[in-house]
Amino acid sequence: MVNEAATTPKKLKGWLLMSLGVLGLVVGALWTLQGLDIITDSRMSGVAIWSIVGPVIAVAGLISIILGERARARSKRL
Repeated sequence: MVNEAATTPKKLKGWLLMSLGVLGLVVGALWTLQGLDIITDSRMSGVAIWSIVGPVIAVAGLISIILGERARARSKRL
């Protein structure tokens, strides 16, 4: 008991990708809604470029969340 080797703690894997993915998903959704003029009272409201950029950022965020989750699952198996 006393002389047993301590187990090394597992590193947190994938949390950065998942955090950035959630941020990208939320920002992309917000920009999409502003570009479609659903959320008003902003300089971005009604500008068509944000209705194109928003979904691209949201999909990139979703991909980042998936990759982060896969990294977490892979590190748990080891």
